[in-house]
Amino acid sequence: MLANLLSSPLLAEAAGSQVSVIEIVMDADAVVTAILVLLAVLSVISWYIIGYKALYFRRAQAESQDFMDVFWQSKRLDAIYQSSEEFPRAPVSRVFKAGYIELSKLKGSTEGAGAESMRQQLGDIENVERSLRRASRTEMTELEKLVPFLATVGSTSPFIGLLGTVWGIMVAFLNISAEGAAGIDVVGQPIAEALIVTAMGLFAAIPAVVAYNLFVNKIKVLGGEMDNFSSDFLNIVKRHFFK
Repeated sequence: MLANLLSSPLLAEAAGSQVSVIEIVMDADAVVTAILVLLAVLSVISWYIIGYKALYFRRAQAESQDFMDVFWQSKRLDAIYQSSEEFPRAPVSRVFKAGYIELSKLKGSTEGAGAESMRQQLGDIENVERSLRRASRTEMTELEKLVPFLATVGSTSPFIGLLGTVWGIMVAFLNISAEGAAGIDVVGQPIAEALIVTAMGLFAAIPAVVAYNLFVNKIKVLGGEMDNFSSDFLNIVKRHFFK
């Protein structure tokens, strides 16, 4: 019985009439094609951002850890400043440089002053603290760059795909109305287009959402490292200049 079914001429005809996804896309109408192109562009841009930011965060975390090792092993701030040039991608390194430069300006402005005057000016550490905060905000802006685009793609792509789905179903009903029948040859193409657009929307959205959540977590970790480092740096400066 199974052999008879497999050799059925109807089955052979159906197999011979199979249409590939590429053929369906090539035969799609202008609206579906435009939606597919838009989703494809969003997906390509998202994958580029995912690759770029993944490499960026990997280097930032590795160099930040290396810089922190150098920072705690060194005894002199000027030596740390020179070593910081070796870690250009480490956010904490750039935060340190901003604080050290501001501290050097304060020290330079107090040269030749009396000990009490120098202590009083260095006691006003708000300038250093502001420099650290400003550098941290700059680094956070750099870390967050391009990441919101992934959230946009993740939230809008399914709805763009849904638009194509609705359009495909609407075209299917219009074909039924025009032909007066609901055969597969009438509704097959628009329904297939609707399903392909839906899948394309999910294909663009899912990686973007996953990457966005991962990157947000990495940004929080690096931001916490900068905050902790700023506090440690200020404590070291206070102990060093208030003996």
